[in-house]
Formats: sequence, structure tokens, C-alpha cells
Amino acid sequence: MKYYIVDAFTDQPFGGNPAGVVLLEQGGAFPSDDLMQHIAAELRYSETAFVQQNGPAEFTVRYFTPCAEVDLCGHATIATFGTLVREGIVPAGTLCVNHTLAGDLQVMADVQVMMQMAPARVIDRHIDVERLHHIMAGEQLSQWPQWPVEIVTTGLPDIIMPVASVEALHALRPDMDALAQLSRELEVTGVHAVAMASDDYTAHVRNFGPLYGVPEESATGTANAALTHWLQRRGFIQPGDSCRFVQGEAMQRPSVVATTLQPDGTIWVGGTCFIVARGVFF
Repeated sequence: MKYYIVDAFTDQPFGGNPAGVVLLEQGGAFPSDDLMQHIAAELRYSETAFVQQNGPAEFTVRYFTPCAEVDLCGHATIATFGTLVREGIVPAGTLCVNHTLAGDLQVMADVQVMMQMAPARVIDRHIDVERLHHIMAGEQLSQWPQWPVEIVTTGLPDIIMPVASVEALHALRPDMDALAQLSRELEVTGVHAVAMASDDYTAHVRNFGPLYGVPEESATGTANAALTHWLQRRGFIQPGDSCRFVQGEAMQRPSVVATTLQPDGTIWVGGTCFIVARGVFF
């Protein structure tokens, strides 16, 4: 099996969010779940995508963290279809179908990959906001914005947690064990912390998912799609608008995640990628 190490949501090496991409032989079946889990753990990236080609523009992709399989991963999808274009497997400008555990999604495979997300929805589940704030910041922060904290999913559920400023965002020091426990209780992937921006970006964000072995992630497509829905609910954006989120600054891996809220209400997420390395699993 060929594998690639790909930095997603960047056009530079060693930026963005790295993912593993494993291409199966055309027509080949997926390896056992146990083997795919071992490969993901060996690569050690937050997600590794295993890619099965079903037709010229039709693929089934499964996503593994170092600890478990997940339904969908935005940055690994950007890495996957960017790799397919750069390796000449899919012509640039091809609209592809991506079969995932989160549903069948469309992906525009090009220099900048744009992927359709699953329909956005808010999960009505009680959140102890005071407990959440204490887990995320301890006693460091006393001021929090009045915008609601919500669980939103476009394939993976995340807690969207607004903070008062970019400075407050960078000051977050989560208790990872406590956050993993809270994520388990609420059945979420993690927390997507958001500071509205006054610069060229819509917002600055950080994403924490220790329950799945990812203390912090430098670019998160699914969570930023969920954030796009949250922003629409707050009246910050309208159908037809686009957003740009900067993530990964605290990790020295800045990433830019683009989203579009289509006129029909669907959300697309995209970005560029850079192939850092390729190899073969024996």
C-alpha cells in the first residue's frame, strides 16, 4: 500500500495540519480494522485516511485516529483529494463522490479542494458551561462572551465555545484528562474555541480533542464547518457568504480553513495541501 504524509490547509511544507493518506490498490478491499488502526498509530498523525477507489471519480474513505476510527475528518479529506489530483489519479476540476461513515459527500478535487459537509445540526444536550470554562482555562479567565455554547455537528460533533478575544484564546490551557472525560460524557469529539477576529479572518480558532488522542489540532475542517453553522445562527453570516478561519497559531503551524455557506444552506470546507513525503507499507 502506498502512503503519503500530507500537510492540509497550507501550500507550504511543515504548515497546516498533517495527515496520513493510504491508497489501496484499485479494486482492492480494505485491510482489517486492526491493521488500519495499527498503521494510524504508527504514523501518529491525528487522522489517517484509507482510500478505496470505486470508479473514476468515486471513492470510499475511512478515517482512523491513533486511537479509534471516526466517521469523517475534514483535513484528511483535503489531504486525500489533493493527493489524488497531484498524483494524476483524478484530473483537476473533477467533482468526486466520497463515501464516508458520515454519509455520501461531494468533493471538488482541484488545487484547492472543497468538500461538502454533512447537513449541519445542533445537538440539544445540556452543557455545564461553568465546568467547561474551568476545564478549559482554570481560574485564568474571568470574562466570557454571552454567546451560547452549543454542540454542533456536520459529521462530527464538537462543542463550539466562544471566548472574549484572541488573547484569551491563546491563554487557554485545558485540563486534558478532564476534557476527555467531559467529551466522553457529552459524546463529542472535543472543543472548538472561537475568538471573533478584527483582521482579515472571520475568526481565530483552536481545537482540542484529547478523547481521541489529539490534544490540539492545527486545522479542523469538520469543526470549522460546524462553526460556520453556529455563525449563521448568531446572524454573523448569511447564505452565500464565505469565511476564513486561522487555526494552529499556538502550535506554530498556522492554517487557513475556507468555508462557504451555499445559498441552499449546505456548507463546503476547503483548502490547499502539500505532499511532504511518500512511501510504501510492506
